[in-house]
Amino acid sequence: MRKLVTQVLIASSLLWLAGCVGPLLKRPVMDTVAEIPNEPESLLIGDIAQPYGMNYVQVESVGLVLGLAGTGEDPAPTPQRAALYAEMQRREVDDPAKILSSHDTAPVLVRGFLRPGIQEGDSFDVEVQVPSRGETTSLRNGWLLSTRMAPLAVMGNRIHNGHTLAIAEGPILVDPTADSADSALSTRGRVLGGGKATKCRSLGLLIDNGHRSVRTSSQIGVAINRRFHTFIRGSQEGMATPKTENFVELLVHPRYKDNVARYMRVVRNIAIHESPFTQDPRLALLESQLNDPMTSATAAIRLEANGSDESREILKRALSQDDAEVRFYAAEALAYLDETSAAEPLAETARNSPAFRLNALAALSAMDDPLARDALRGLLAVKSAETRYGAFRALWAMDPNDPMICGDDLDGRCSLHIVHVNGPKMIHATRSFRPEIVLFGEDHHFRLPLMVEAGRNIMVNGLPDGTVTVSRFAVGESTQKRVVSTRVDEVLGAIVELGGTYPDMVQALQEAKDSGALESRFRVDALPEPGRTYERSSESVGLDRQPAGEDGQFEESGEAEGTGQLTRQRCPTTPQPDLFSS
Repeated sequence: MRKLVTQVLIASSLLWLAGCVGPLLKRPVMDTVAEIPNEPESLLIGDIAQPYGMNYVQVESVGLVLGLAGTGEDPAPTPQRAALYAEMQRREVDDPAKILSSHDTAPVLVRGFLRPGIQEGDSFDVEVQVPSRGETTSLRNGWLLSTRMAPLAVMGNRIHNGHTLAIAEGPILVDPTADSADSALSTRGRVLGGGKATKCRSLGLLIDNGHRSVRTSSQIGVAINRRFHTFIRGSQEGMATPKTENFVELLVHPRYKDNVARYMRVVRNIAIHESPFTQDPRLALLESQLNDPMTSATAAIRLEANGSDESREILKRALSQDDAEVRFYAAEALAYLDETSAAEPLAETARNSPAFRLNALAALSAMDDPLARDALRGLLAVKSAETRYGAFRALWAMDPNDPMICGDDLDGRCSLHIVHVNGPKMIHATRSFRPEIVLFGEDHHFRLPLMVEAGRNIMVNGLPDGTVTVSRFAVGESTQKRVVSTRVDEVLGAIVELGGTYPDMVQALQEAKDSGALESRFRVDALPEPGRTYERSSESVGLDRQPAGEDGQFEESGEAEGTGQLTRQRCPTTPQPDLFSS
C-alpha cells in the first residue's frame, strides 16, 4: 500500500512539473496543426471601408451664346431667361433685354460632369443644348459666354443654384456632319475642355460603423502610405491622411491620374496588417487564382495592391501562360507597377484584342519606361484608326512634349500635330477631351478644285494655279486674304490667322471630305470603345473575337477558333480608365 501511495505522489509531482514547464517538454508548435496559433486572416481595407467621392458630379447653368448669324431667338419668359437676365445685371451688362432679344444670340442649357478626384484648374468638356421649346435653329459658329456652373434645382418657377464648382466658356463645336435641316444635331454641341473646375473634389474612404475608431483610421493610413507615396516639393509624402475616426482622405497617385477607378480598387485591396506568416500562403493562393481566367482579374489587382517583389515575380511568371486573358491582366498590373516586362504584351493586346484595347493603351500610358514609349510609337502606324489615335492620346498622357507627337499651338484655339509615321494617311479631329487635329503621315493635300466654308466668315477656295486662297468676309471689315499651298496644315494655319476657331477648322475638313477634295482619310473621335465583349471557350482558352475591317470591329462567332467548343461572351472585368472617355 505504501509503495502504491509513493508511485501516485511521484506521478503527481511529474504532472505538476510538466504543467509549470510544459512548453519546454512539449513538441514544437509547428509539428501539429491543432496547436498553430490563431493568426488573424489578412484584413483588406475594402473589408471595412467604402470609397467616397467616386461619383461624377453634374454641374449646370443657363448660358448665353453669341455670334449666331440670325439662327438664335428672343426667348420667351421662362426661369432660364430670368436667370440669364439676373446674371447679366449682376455683371452690369448694358441693356441686357436688347441683347437677349437679338436673333444673333441664344439661351442654352450648359452641362458638365466633374470626374472623381478632379483638381482646381483641371478642364473638362461642356455640353451645350438649346432648351426643348426653344426656337434657335443652329448653334454653329457660336461662342459660349463665361458662365458659372453649379448643381441646379428647379423649385416652383425659379432655378436654385448650389455652390459654384466650375466656370465654362469657349467656341461651340457642332457635329460637323450636321446640316441646317437637322435641328437635333444643329442645336447642340460641345465646348472641348471649356469647363474649368474652381474647387478640388475630395476623395477618400469611409470606415464602416462597426470598425470606426481613431486607431483603425490610423492603421489604414499607414497601410496606404506604405504602398503609395510620391514627392511633393522635394519631400516624400504619403497619399493618405486620416481625418477622423471614420474618414481617410486620399490623394490620387500620379501613376493613376487617368484611371482613378483602378486606383481606388487597388487601395481597397491593400492588407491593413499582414505578417509573413499569413502573406506567404496568401501570395501562393493568389498565384493559383491568377492563372485561372475566371479569377485572374481580381488576383492581379490584389497582387498589384501588395506591390512586393514576390508579387511582381508572380505576375511576371503569368506572362508566359497560354491564356490570353491571364496574360493581359498580369501585364496590366505590371504596367501600374512600372515593370518593363509589361510593355510588349500590352502592345500586342492593343493591336489584336479590341475588347482589351482601351485598358491596354491606358496602362502603357501610365508607365515611365522607354520600352512602353516605343511600344506606343509603334502603334501609330497601324491600320486601325482607333488604335493609332488611341496610341497618340496615350503618348500625350505620358508626355505631351514627346518629340514624336508634340505639335504647334494655333493661337490657343487648337493644337496641330504632324506625326511622321508610315502607314495610311489619316487626319483625326476630336469632339472630346481637348481641341486638336492630328495628321498621321506627311504631305496631306487638298485636291483641286476646292471651295469650302470655315465658319460663317471664312471661305477656302482652291485656284487653278495650284494655290489656295483663304478669305475672311465680315460686315464692317475689309476683306482679308491668305494665299497658301494645298497642304492641309498650311490651310488650317491660315484659317486661324484670319480668326477661325477649332469648330471652323473641323467644318472645313468635313466639307472637303464630303466633296471629295480631301484625299486623306478623315476620322472624328476614333476612340477605343469600352464595354466590348470577348469570347472564352468552355476550356477557358482566352480568345478575343477576331477583328475584321480597318477599325478592328468584330466578326460575330459562336465558336472559339481551334477548339470547336461553344463560347460565352464576357466584358473585361478591369476598371475603365478616364483617358478615353468622351
